[in-house]
Amino acid sequence: MKKLLITLAAALLFAGAASAQELANFQRQAPVVSPEVSGGKVTFRLNANYATYVKLAGNWTREQYDMQKGENGIWSVTIDAPEPEIYTYNFIVDGVSVNDPVNYMVQRDGTRYLNMLFIPGERSENYNECSQRGTVSAVWYDSQILGINRRMMVYTPYGYEKNKNQKYPVLYLLHGGGGDEEAWSSMGRAAQILDNLIEKGKAVPMIVVMPNGNPNQQAAATMGLPTIQLDRTDPKFANAYVTSLVKEIIPFIEKNYRAIPKPASRAISGLSMGGGHTTSATALFPGTFAYICPLSCGIRESDHLDADLQGIKKAGYKLYWVGCGSDDALAYQNTKVLDAALTRNGMEHTTFISANGHEWRNWRLYLNTFAPLLFK
Repeated sequence: MKKLLITLAAALLFAGAASAQELANFQRQAPVVSPEVSGGKVTFRLNANYATYVKLAGNWTREQYDMQKGENGIWSVTIDAPEPEIYTYNFIVDGVSVNDPVNYMVQRDGTRYLNMLFIPGERSENYNECSQRGTVSAVWYDSQILGINRRMMVYTPYGYEKNKNQKYPVLYLLHGGGGDEEAWSSMGRAAQILDNLIEKGKAVPMIVVMPNGNPNQQAAATMGLPTIQLDRTDPKFANAYVTSLVKEIIPFIEKNYRAIPKPASRAISGLSMGGGHTTSATALFPGTFAYICPLSCGIRESDHLDADLQGIKKAGYKLYWVGCGSDDALAYQNTKVLDAALTRNGMEHTTFISANGHEWRNWRLYLNTFAPLLFK
């Protein structure tokens, strides 16, 4: 009995010591705040007493800012705040890229995790969380066309779980090259944008489907799942993903969700590679989507371009909305080709040209702009 009491006492002492050690480790962390946005300025700080130099790099500028070492080894720099938007940044510590350890706001770009800098303002107000939030779920489905079990993200609007008799239109929202099914949720703030627009009465409540546009992947690379080998020269894999989108994903959604199964209640949009998937899906399957919104992709002249567009025109559509940045070296010229082709084929459309280039601050802006036009 005495031995048992000693053992229990030792165990309790060890547990208490471990807890105290963890608490002490937490308390020893310096009260560093970074980034701190105030009065039109942003201050970045990093606890790096060991460093010989620290720089700040951000995607709003090509400049790198030298940081100064202060008390207790805290490096800091204060800069003018960029215009309201969401940006990414990192520190360069003795030549090594380092994330900000005290900034919990991060987004994933492929296999990179990047800190976020949120500058509040009119342009970015819909990127915040609002009071009535929808749900983003990871959903698995079997693709017979690609021969694998695949994952997509599905947004359902606030009230979807309660309003059992209500059916909803669907936006199929496609990512770009290097992205995956989480890109629009992580970097695009798609859920926050739709939540805000719906809560304000500016957009119709809708389901948003965000598939994985890489046909060799089961899911995002961070899942650690093996990829498959696709022979892209094999005719059976030509347009395999967009065929799967129309022939498998749409039926899955309309069977498992309260989705309205009509072209007038389907929209498709994608950025860059996803913009190409958008133009391909609508050309190959005209009449499937009444709302067509390719972003930062454009199109190339071809001997079948006019016939493709005439097929879409004949099948009918309600909105053709094209977005691109004027500084987009990858897509601006092809966007002008698409605009000209739509015009000569007598197809009513909107071409929205913004500033900046091939980047998420444009794609968030575009979603925020065209989503209120859908399903009206």
